[in-house]
Amino acid sequence: MGIVELLGLAASVSLLSGWRLYLCVFATGLAMRLGWIDAPERLAALDALANPWVLGVAGLGALAEFLADKIALVDSLWDAVHSVARPLGGALLALAIVDPGDPAWAAVAFLLGGGAALAAHGAKAGTRAAVNASPEPVSNMVVSTAEDIATGGLLALAFARPEVALGVAMLLAAAMTWLLWKARQLLRRVLGRGGRERT
Repeated sequence: MGIVELLGLAASVSLLSGWRLYLCVFATGLAMRLGWIDAPERLAALDALANPWVLGVAGLGALAEFLADKIALVDSLWDAVHSVARPLGGALLALAIVDPGDPAWAAVAFLLGGGAALAAHGAKAGTRAAVNASPEPVSNMVVSTAEDIATGGLLALAFARPEVALGVAMLLAAAMTWLLWKARQLLRRVLGRGGRERT
């Protein structure tokens, strides 16, 4: 796999870990175990992602995240708790996939992976905070299910066709920017309305 494909795959997985960290860890570990991507050599500690125990825990985490995400209050709490874990996980996944030999490139991969995951997490948490504030439960479940399908589909595409992974990452980055902007507008409207009702 060439450097462009590796960078694209790392960027896609990092961005998606801002939505579904445990599913991304599980998919990356499984891809390493099955030989779809190389286990890191220079960062040997990160080859633990392919360990059956890590795969099992990540699988259980993915199931818990799937279920927690369907209940508005639990989803908001889950997002708050994972505000540190998702960016850190995205950074480590980028390192595991790129496995740079140069310490400067390792720092770049770590920072970009963490930044991508943080941006995706911010967009998800902001959007879901607005959706979770609605009184009916259906919109939360619809948005959560759409995130599940999108994450699974985009992960499968990124691993199956690494040459398009960079395009996927750029589209995801654009979508996250748009979602952050829309969530900010919606929250300003909701908070503005709440302030007017109190006065």
